[in-house]
Amino acid sequence: MEETFPFHFPLSACLLSLLSTLFFLLDVALDVWAIMSLYQDGQYVYMGVLIALLLCSSILVHVFSWIWYSDPETSTGKFASIDKFAREYGLIGPLHVVQLGLFLRFASLVEISICKIIQRSDRSQEGVAVFLKHDLSVLRLFEMFSESVPQLVLMITFTMQKQGLQLFTGFKIAGSLMSIAISVLLYHCNMRDFVPEDQKMGWSSSAVFFLWNLFLITPRVLAVALFASILPCYIAAHFLSWWVLLFLWAWRQKTDFMDNEGGEWLYRATVGLIWYFSWFKVSKGKTKVKSIIYHVCMGADIGLLLGLWFWKRSVDSARLNPLPFNPYVLIGALPALYITGLLLKLLYYWKFHPNCPSLRFKDRDETPQIQLPRRASEADDSVEMVSADLEYQQTVSGTWKRMRNMVINFYY
Repeated sequence: MEETFPFHFPLSACLLSLLSTLFFLLDVALDVWAIMSLYQDGQYVYMGVLIALLLCSSILVHVFSWIWYSDPETSTGKFASIDKFAREYGLIGPLHVVQLGLFLRFASLVEISICKIIQRSDRSQEGVAVFLKHDLSVLRLFEMFSESVPQLVLMITFTMQKQGLQLFTGFKIAGSLMSIAISVLLYHCNMRDFVPEDQKMGWSSSAVFFLWNLFLITPRVLAVALFASILPCYIAAHFLSWWVLLFLWAWRQKTDFMDNEGGEWLYRATVGLIWYFSWFKVSKGKTKVKSIIYHVCMGADIGLLLGLWFWKRSVDSARLNPLPFNPYVLIGALPALYITGLLLKLLYYWKFHPNCPSLRFKDRDETPQIQLPRRASEADDSVEMVSADLEYQQTVSGTWKRMRNMVINFYY
């Protein structure tokens, strides 16, 4: 058997956890500031839409968090003292009802990180931190596509309708798009924790992964925002039409992420929301054909949205503010960016995506196996072998199941 590689919670992960907590608090503060700015400017419609986006996203994320806290696998075992206190006094449910469940998760991770930094944590706490970090990365991914990306679409729409594009506003939009691509990269780096050290993401692979996500997400976000700025009454119908189709497609892929049927349907609905903006692999096995179909459909939709935007602006040009840029440049640049993103994605999967050869062991028909840490209650220096063929595995649930299936979906 090849040499195993145990999973730890290193100091670098502790510092990143503390930094991510600060960014989470900053994000909350910026959301409040955005609402107050719209209120002071008298933009009550946009303020109402923003509040609705924030509230719906928060409810979605906290429903997932509450379901995961309620899992029997996480109802026993070792926890951070903050978690223990909340469980002992029955505060888990109330905290999620008042939308403070994520604060509880971040507080627990911060506690373990600080204990690790001052050399007061044991291996079991590090195991808990690994699971906390994974669940938080998934929740933040859901939050990004249900809040941050729609909020960016709203900001671009507001800019195009009311203010006109200014240099500072352009930098803010570019920075927001880059932060979204960085968030996707960080989530992918979290998945790379489950591969050997020699297959971790280097600078070159990280750069290519970041760029292809940036070049694929940017045209999609801008096309949706431009369409919403000129035909705001139709954007809801456009989103719902695509979301229903994508939701049904996620159902057809027979996802297996949650522990109960209701939770699985909620997950599929969330996948449909993510797919509206970006591709997300949710099933094991080769998905080349599915990915091609998705990108062809999204590329055609981007072209349709841009065409409708250009046509409507041409028809109503007399009553609209003049654009600070040549629309023909935008019509040509966004499809070019999308094609460039596709080429970079092909480059990434050709040169940088790990095949995980050191994770393969002889088992039935060379079924790939993945090394994951034991459950937090059993955390030690050993690892558990998990076959990528779910059919032959014992029943697992909770964070253990989510981690295992995510890794399998990413690499097999």
